[in-house]
Amino acid sequence: MTKFVFVTGGVVSSLGKGIAAASLAAILESRGLKVTLLKLDPYINVDPGTMSPMQHGEVFVTDDGAETDLDLGHYERFITAKMRKVNNFTTGQIYESVIRKERRGEYLGKTVQVIPHITNEIQEYIHRGAEGFDVALVEIGGTVGDIESLPFLEAARQLSLRMGRNSSAFVHLTLVPYIASAGELKTKPTQHSVQKLREIGISPDALLCRADRRIPDDERAKISLFSNVPEDAVISVWDVDTIYKIPQMLNDQGLDAIVCEKLGLSAKPADLSVWNRLVHALENPKNEVTIGMVGKYVDLTESYKSLTEALRHAGIHTESRVNIEYIDSEEIEAKGTANLKKYDAILVPGGFGKRGVEGKIAAARFARESQVPYLGICLGMQVALIEFARHKAGLAKANSTEFDPDTEQPVVALITEWQNHDGKVERRDVNSDLGGTMRLGAQTCAVKPGTISSEVYGAVVTERHRHRYEANNHYLDRIEEAGLVVAARTPTEDLCEIMEMPRAGENAHPWYVGVQYHPEFKSTPRDGHPLFISFIKAALAHKQSASQRKAA
Repeated sequence: MTKFVFVTGGVVSSLGKGIAAASLAAILESRGLKVTLLKLDPYINVDPGTMSPMQHGEVFVTDDGAETDLDLGHYERFITAKMRKVNNFTTGQIYESVIRKERRGEYLGKTVQVIPHITNEIQEYIHRGAEGFDVALVEIGGTVGDIESLPFLEAARQLSLRMGRNSSAFVHLTLVPYIASAGELKTKPTQHSVQKLREIGISPDALLCRADRRIPDDERAKISLFSNVPEDAVISVWDVDTIYKIPQMLNDQGLDAIVCEKLGLSAKPADLSVWNRLVHALENPKNEVTIGMVGKYVDLTESYKSLTEALRHAGIHTESRVNIEYIDSEEIEAKGTANLKKYDAILVPGGFGKRGVEGKIAAARFARESQVPYLGICLGMQVALIEFARHKAGLAKANSTEFDPDTEQPVVALITEWQNHDGKVERRDVNSDLGGTMRLGAQTCAVKPGTISSEVYGAVVTERHRHRYEANNHYLDRIEEAGLVVAARTPTEDLCEIMEMPRAGENAHPWYVGVQYHPEFKSTPRDGHPLFISFIKAALAHKQSASQRKAA
């Protein structure tokens, strides 16, 4: 029978519940337990797919095509289990399911209420996502005291009661702020947060106390006394320079032992050697590169969370410190590309909408003409295709119908029919709903031999997608004749998955690759990702050759 660890948050949001839950899961997995994680989001949106990255951050995509909270990316980076649709659900999904059942008459004429119908549905979703695992860590989004998260907390309380002793544990993450003018850490917010949780009927078994410094023992004792939590279960979680130090931090303070004891689990001691090796590699790089990331959501770098982590993972596996500088593509539109000369490589990530797109096109042209390594992801591939079409293939008016619906040369266009990850044919048009209507999830295709991409992937590539527009096959032959290489196409629709510049000939370039999918979603610190590793190696080579030219 699966046992549960419910992770809640208090005082303020954005304390790092997802990283804390993922770190605890990593420790439990290292003890030989089969572990998964679930994220319960209290917003009414069905999923984050239609939410602005500036408000919500990155949308993480699973192999089975779910658009989920960015915390699922942390989960996959910290444990080996792959996340699925069942690992993330929202208030919107719960109410949608309950209303459908009511319309079908499944409640036999009863009055449908938050308790028991909504809370029972939440529990069903939790059991569904946890099935087959020894331990499921369930992160409840929001902050204790928010009206939105009350049904989730009530469902967790009920589930714990129904399953009996040693079936569940509660871990509560709070803020212990340092007041500079007083020179003190303040425990009162944590006391109030625990009090609020206990009013709901939940007593935490462990407290994770977030602060910008280690919490002294006397403050931990005070929190213990006023929160009714044993002092050894008041865990100090201070700011660190890399999230990959958190598993060792929690293990050193015995959090996993507390949880295993509460759940009645007898497991081998934790082996965190892999995390210690990763941290050592991060702290002892032999090389250094600086990547210029040209985007449109640079004011909120959480929009590119998986991408920045993937670059750091590649740094681990190339013994390099990877510095990332964010450049607003609208700034390039206004000031030009001169500022891009200082970077060892350029990356253009995904995005939606017209704003800043000409700046991204200019960045792609700069990288191509200046022989600077370039990686374009999703929209980053499309702008590289548009740029090449305009300046090398004689298609001066080339554009995407996303940016100009009436463009005369739509080299990128809305695809109306495609086969999704499980073989089902999907269709859409300009009037389709925005939510859930993109090409989503993992898909497999063959890679053209003799290309950079074949060196990276071998004969076959399987990556996750999240996009609505595609390279238009009507123009691809002409663009290929001009020198661009299409290195991979989908087997059914013949859609462009990878494009790159050749290494020889008139359009020779050392490393210039655009991909329609999102490789960052499959990168982990343990293994890295071959495309990002190749990209960082190209940046290192470019930096070295630039230094040699300067010395000569």
